[in-house]
Amino acid sequence: MTRCIAFTGGVGGAKLVLGLTQILPPEELLIAVNTGDDFEHLGLTICPDIDTVLYTLAGISNPDTGWGRKQESWKTMKTLESLGGETWFKLGDQDLALHLARRHKMILGATLTEITAYLANKLNVRHSIVPMSDYPVRTMILTEKGEMPFQEYFVKNRCLPAISGFRFAGIRKAIPSSKLLRAFEDPALELVIFCPSNPFISIDPILELPGLKKAIESSRASVLAVSPIVGGKALKGPTAKMLKELRLKSDASSIAQHYGEILDGFVIDTKDRRLEKQISEKGHKVLVTQTIMKSLDDKVSLANDILDFAAEISL
Repeated sequence: MTRCIAFTGGVGGAKLVLGLTQILPPEELLIAVNTGDDFEHLGLTICPDIDTVLYTLAGISNPDTGWGRKQESWKTMKTLESLGGETWFKLGDQDLALHLARRHKMILGATLTEITAYLANKLNVRHSIVPMSDYPVRTMILTEKGEMPFQEYFVKNRCLPAISGFRFAGIRKAIPSSKLLRAFEDPALELVIFCPSNPFISIDPILELPGLKKAIESSRASVLAVSPIVGGKALKGPTAKMLKELRLKSDASSIAQHYGEILDGFVIDTKDRRLEKQISEKGHKVLVTQTIMKSLDDKVSLANDILDFAAEISL
């Protein structure tokens, strides 16, 4: 009985997802994760967003870096560097073990959905985490220096090149996760949340999957999004920079406008209260609340506010 589906990318989304898991039991929440950030590196398939959610829900994420595992060691990277290997994408020893386990399962023929469920079980994560698709989709960033895979833009080039757009390689052949599609058919489904993740590179790849928007529109569930922009700035990642380079205002109203009519409601931070009227005039019901999540209490509080807001909208 899936009551809520949460679409998420990396760090910001994982924080809200953690809050939701403190309220909703495992059978009522499905977490659908962007895989456009995935890439092949050193012979391994790296799934940064899936792993961020896994590590966050398992309580082993690294709070200092925002990625990877806490209490990590780096002997493999140092040894690889001494051998002249590529080390621009950092893989800690424990993190690398997870990637090796994923690769081994892939060689044996398991799908990414099956592998993610296996890893979640091993990390004692009880809530369902599904990749948006078992088919490879790779986010390509269109920049002033040419098109480049997302991780080369994000990590290797530190988001420095100016961008002009995005392309999701493989999206036309990709099929949404069957578990995700089944959740939309569940009559108990009340709410779809776009977590406070980058709309262009975290949520759009999920929405662009063939048939996904139709599934959302056919559902009776309320659709809400949480702005990842607070006070004109992104709390994490390049969202604000991307908005400016796409010649859009770097504020929450641009995020609401980007999602458009698919939304029933939009959540902004108290720092952006001045935008409430402007966004509501575009047809969105607006919740103004504290969206910055520094503590577990903050995450649970925002999750509670969103669930209450969704209940009001559905009346």
